[in-house]
Amino acid sequence: MIELLKKYFGYDSFRGLQEEIINRITHEKKHCLVLMPTGGGKSLCYQVPAMYFVGGTIVISPLIALMQDQVDALRKKKIPANFINSTVSKQERDSRLQDFTDGKIKLLYVTPERFRKQEFVDKIKSADISLLAIDEAHCISEWGHDFRPDYSRIGEFRKIMNNPLTIALTATATSEVQKDIIEKLNLSEDDIKIFHQGIERPNLRLEAIDVFDEKEKYAAIVSVLNNYSGSGIIYFALIQTLEEFSLKLKDNGYNHGIYHGKLPDKLRKQMQRDFLSGKQKLILATNAFGMGIDKPDIRFVIHAEVPSSIEAYYQEIGRAGRDGKDSLCMLLYNQDDLYTQMEFIKWSNPSADFYSALYDLLKRDIHAVNSVEGIEHLREQMNFKNRKDFRIETAIGMLDRYGVIEGSLENHNINIIDEMPDELLNEEKLKRKLLSDNKKLLSVVNYFRGEKCRRIFISGYFGFNDEPVCNNCDNCTLNNKV
Repeated sequence: MIELLKKYFGYDSFRGLQEEIINRITHEKKHCLVLMPTGGGKSLCYQVPAMYFVGGTIVISPLIALMQDQVDALRKKKIPANFINSTVSKQERDSRLQDFTDGKIKLLYVTPERFRKQEFVDKIKSADISLLAIDEAHCISEWGHDFRPDYSRIGEFRKIMNNPLTIALTATATSEVQKDIIEKLNLSEDDIKIFHQGIERPNLRLEAIDVFDEKEKYAAIVSVLNNYSGSGIIYFALIQTLEEFSLKLKDNGYNHGIYHGKLPDKLRKQMQRDFLSGKQKLILATNAFGMGIDKPDIRFVIHAEVPSSIEAYYQEIGRAGRDGKDSLCMLLYNQDDLYTQMEFIKWSNPSADFYSALYDLLKRDIHAVNSVEGIEHLREQMNFKNRKDFRIETAIGMLDRYGVIEGSLENHNINIIDEMPDELLNEEKLKRKLLSDNKKLLSVVNYFRGEKCRRIFISGYFGFNDEPVCNNCDNCTLNNKV
């Protein structure tokens, strides 16, 4: 394994639990669930075995941009890897899939939605698959912070591939989510070993500050900008707030880029490239930015607005200090921001009646939905033109993820292709999900208000109860002075 590590990745030794995990896969041929901090080296845990095994490795990944970045990085290391997704022409998809079944590609990255395609399923059955790697495995669980319905079918996908050796990887999984991942893989707790590396990022300085208003928030941000050199990310929950702070910073001479979901795709990619290359040191972003950002020298991550969960917060601060050098992770807490997240949670959890009414409207009036004013037609019928209610966007996205519809509102080509699933009509289940999301937000409040070591709080949230105090957070500093 060390020889493969040196040959393809240029490292002389493994770190943390990597070697133990890799040996369990390659020598014991046993399944693994890996919980490792963002930037902890999860990818090597399946990429090294992929080069060891004779057969191929299928990597299930949630984001198209993320898999493209990973494949580009592997190719630079002379590792035969490729991806199949909707951005690739049918001819090229067929060619890549044939190369994988012929053994010319060692790692093939796909989204879970690819398994909806019968031609893909038929072909993948004939491939020699030695390993299945599931990246961002928390997406499997409806109780996780980024549930993807197709991820929950991974047990079914494993069966299609003749139940290969499996490694699931994530940075964020509570005990409840861990159990759900194992169950959805059609495995028992005896079949799979859980590896957790804890919150081993001693170089990250954790701080949380109570800010009364936007003026205090801006002053706190400027204080960091004036005292920390190097690259940094400032996260916002609302695009409107991001743009307001962008104008203030620009007026005061602070050069920066911005990144959010409403920017044109080409501009978003340019912003990301500029940040990764070091051309742009500071970026203001929503949580749309960050997945797959592997930049070692990020010196600070500021959350200018309250995040939705400890899972999201931990994943985002994990982008700081990957080079091992001191870095700041600051949470700015304002009560009004809490109300914003409560609204997000409400929008993200439509009721069974809302789903049912939307489905009936799509069946009854699909031509109007696919008109130029389609989204406005839906808003008028479902929300009485309330532009601040985003349940339609959530519900349309869930109908797509569950395979009820195909197409998009933007392209005016939505089609109904299946009946409503029971999951979206079960009001009790939907209420439990809403309650779970509110509890996650409450945990963020408790993190801010807590007076003990912040790293111990985060570790305990994920079920790691043996962590020592970090002596590198604002609470530890204050407690050491007392």
